[in-house]
Amino acid sequence: GRSFNASLLSSFNIGITGLCFKKVKTHSLQDLRQPAVSSKVFVQRDYNSGTISKFQTKFPSELESRLDKQQFEETIQTLNNLYAEAEKLGGKSYLEGCLACLTAYTIFLCMETHYEKVLKKISRYIKDQNEKIYAPRGLLLTDPIERGLRVVEITIFEDRSIGSGR
Repeated sequence: GRSFNASLLSSFNIGITGLCFKKVKTHSLQDLRQPAVSSKVFVQRDYNSGTISKFQTKFPSELESRLDKQQFEETIQTLNNLYAEAEKLGGKSYLEGCLACLTAYTIFLCMETHYEKVLKKISRYIKDQNEKIYAPRGLLLTDPIERGLRVVEITIFEDRSIGSGR
């Protein structure tokens, strides 16, 4: 009895240790060597069209020295178009709803909804924009879903290249 319990406890400890010391893969945007956050800019929701997820395209003055107005507006407009696509009601959405009712919503255990697919598409778009446009300029665009679809948050990092002799 004792050797069985000891080996069980030993394997349990190894399993727990393996969980606790799991190597964490860092995101490429975290490789900026943890620059200091200078400030944050919040692009608010635009409720002029009702409660659909749409953000204001007004260019924040805080970004003037780092980002082109046209690039900012293109990013926000693309996000607005993607959210409109996600919230669009069509035959596919109705079919998903009917199948959900017929299967007591268990269908969603093996199937992604149209909305979830578009949210993933938005996430990939934001990651791509950060890598190609925002991060090289010392900016970080946060996925609006992380802020409850209330705002688009843009973090401005300190520009450490000034006065560092680079």
